[in-house]
Amino acid sequence: MKQNTKKKLNDVTPEEWDNVSRPAHYNSGDIECIDGIEAMLTRDEFIGYLRGNSMKYRWRFPYKNGTEDLKKAEWYEKRLLRILESNG
Repeated sequence: MKQNTKKKLNDVTPEEWDNVSRPAHYNSGDIECIDGIEAMLTRDEFIGYLRGNSMKYRWRFPYKNGTEDLKKAEWYEKRLLRILESNG
């Protein structure tokens, strides 16, 4: 059985935040924003949300945050792959 090693948000120090995988402005309290969104949406809706965010970051990367936006797109795509590869 795989053990969950993910830290709770309140246990993460500011040094562990980063703008791609753990932006401070989306982390408050006991649940991360993306997890709340996933809980609120159906599986298909969440898949659409992830696809849309990936496209948004790829679309704007030359004009706004450069490679950081490409890393954000990749983050959403990895999350999408985990959803698609799961049985749930």
